[in-house]
Amino acid sequence: MLDALLDLIAAQAVTRPGAAVIVVLAAFVATRLCRVVTRRVIRQLAKRSFISGSSSPGSWRARSQRVGGETGEAREQRRRQRIDAASRMVSHLASVVIWLVAVIVLFHVLAINPAFFISSAGFLGAGLAIGGQHKVHDYLTGLSVHFEDRYGIGDEIEFDVGWSQPVRGVVDHVGLVSTRVRDSASTLHFGNSQLVNVRNLSQEAALLEVNVRVSEPSDADDVAAALRRLAGSDGLTDVVFVGDIDVRPGATGEVAVRAATTADVDAAHRSVLVDRAERELER
Repeated sequence: MLDALLDLIAAQAVTRPGAAVIVVLAAFVATRLCRVVTRRVIRQLAKRSFISGSSSPGSWRARSQRVGGETGEAREQRRRQRIDAASRMVSHLASVVIWLVAVIVLFHVLAINPAFFISSAGFLGAGLAIGGQHKVHDYLTGLSVHFEDRYGIGDEIEFDVGWSQPVRGVVDHVGLVSTRVRDSASTLHFGNSQLVNVRNLSQEAALLEVNVRVSEPSDADDVAAALRRLAGSDGLTDVVFVGDIDVRPGATGEVAVRAATTADVDAAHRSVLVDRAERELER
């Protein structure tokens, strides 16, 4: 059906070389449009996910707090950087698919048998396939870096690539297939898949501070134990404590709880955590 349609176009409208030019121009325009549409769609989805509710800011939330704290503006800037980087990677993948389709269509338009090129350059195709596996791995790892907020531009990271000592430096750029890291002496380039086990020195645990009403017999150990039991329960699956939970006397009938968590606990989850802890301590 495709051959018949292309033959009809070539016979009725333009010559085969003219049709080939049209295919190339169409692919060029399609890649440009795809780039614009992809970025807008991802930005809108991320924006909708972020605005849909503070209790579920979606995949694009800042999952870890930076050492020394950061303003809301700085956190939003990091989120936008991740969104832009991910949209570029997705649009690049879409462009590759568009041009592959364009090449296939060109073969049909120009009546070229692709088997000739495949057979005559089979060794080249095999080499590209082997090398492409690593590039695909790097590409997918780079996407997960942005989605999971493993590290970003300006973060100080430490990782092991098999050298005598772990590599430590500041992330300067996260590209399609590679990450650029700078240290005090030089600039280092690594494939994204090489940075799988990374220690991010710029991320720290978030701080949780709440007040819990308790009865007189309740002591600090009871409150801490109750909070640990509730962490990870239904509706509180994102609440994970790091280290000790500091419980001190607060206002009359209350204790002040201070603890570190793996990610910020929003107001809605804090309220659920406190309510459940108070009910459990009353038993």
